[in-house]
Amino acid sequence: MRRLLCSLSILILLPLAGCWSSKEIENLGFIVGTALDLEKKDPDHNGHLLTVTNQFVTSETIGSGTKDGKTQQKAYKNISETGDAALPTLRNMILRIDKRAFAEHSKVLVIGEELARTLNLQQTLDFFIREQEMRPSGLILIARERASGTLESKNLVDIPAFQLIEMTQGHDRTTKILPPMTLTKIQGKLQSGSSFLLQSVSSIKGEIKFTGAAVIKGKTNKLSGFLNEEELEGITWISGKGKGGLVRSFDDEGLPIVYEILSMKSVIKSHVDGNRISFDLIIESEGRIAEHWDVSEKDFENGYLKRAEQASVKEVKRLIRNVLNKMQHTYQADVSGFGNKLRIEYPYVWEKVKKDWDQTFSEVPIRCEVKLTIKDYGTSDH
Repeated sequence: MRRLLCSLSILILLPLAGCWSSKEIENLGFIVGTALDLEKKDPDHNGHLLTVTNQFVTSETIGSGTKDGKTQQKAYKNISETGDAALPTLRNMILRIDKRAFAEHSKVLVIGEELARTLNLQQTLDFFIREQEMRPSGLILIARERASGTLESKNLVDIPAFQLIEMTQGHDRTTKILPPMTLTKIQGKLQSGSSFLLQSVSSIKGEIKFTGAAVIKGKTNKLSGFLNEEELEGITWISGKGKGGLVRSFDDEGLPIVYEILSMKSVIKSHVDGNRISFDLIIESEGRIAEHWDVSEKDFENGYLKRAEQASVKEVKRLIRNVLNKMQHTYQADVSGFGNKLRIEYPYVWEKVKKDWDQTFSEVPIRCEVKLTIKDYGTSDH
């Protein structure tokens, strides 16, 4: 009987073990976003100084903002520290906060432009990739100018880190936003030796905005430059990964025609003739006329639909041509998967050129074919 009672007591106590490691929310400072910026060189060690800015949400900031017409504190609190490595710098924040920093809810990591141009991203992100408390699904962004500015908002009730996450969800409806790049995904990119893109963000008068993409050079894992929003549209067409968006073109009278993308796909075909490498880029899309300004034209007439398709095709080709020129001649960086296609279709050729692929890519001819089909013109009868 005694053994039975002891066994029952143990079984009753086991569920209570889940509370042993609990943390009182009032004692926690939740880190929801982090910004990294490069400062002047360290005079003591001839190295670089790093400023880390953490965005905290605490029990005191929750529910703050504007209430009953009175201005209260911001819904977040930013704290910055400067040091020569990430972890010691973060630990120094303990001296300035009365909460236990808790990073398991961190949403976003923003890297400043100067830092990304100067230091290898593998070095910059080493601590954040190793740290067990960091969420692997955290978003990686590159800021134009300083990263800390993207964690500020002129609106008291906004939390910038949360805003940045919500903004990425718009990539389903536009060709001007990249699919999210997380800590988990970027590890493979950094180790591959291939160039790639990261979403770039700017802070303009206290408002944050996605502004094209940052080009990360494969050989150095450093920021090479930026693509603007229009050039990023071209990248999306090349990759065929867009799920929505618009193409704005003009008819013969100079009036706008807006083609809304319902679907798109892209096929890259590689060709090898001796030492000569070339590519064919074939793009297909179906969409609808979302808007046009020529009231004298009938949407449903075949002649008009063909002219609208041709105008949209011309614009898509222009977007692709412009970004290919930037990739091949300005940055000499293949960020659209042409090299990967060559690796799959001609592995023996790839082994010969992969070491200096970005340089080889800058001289490779690329032929482009675009076919857009208008399947819908809305409920308008004109």
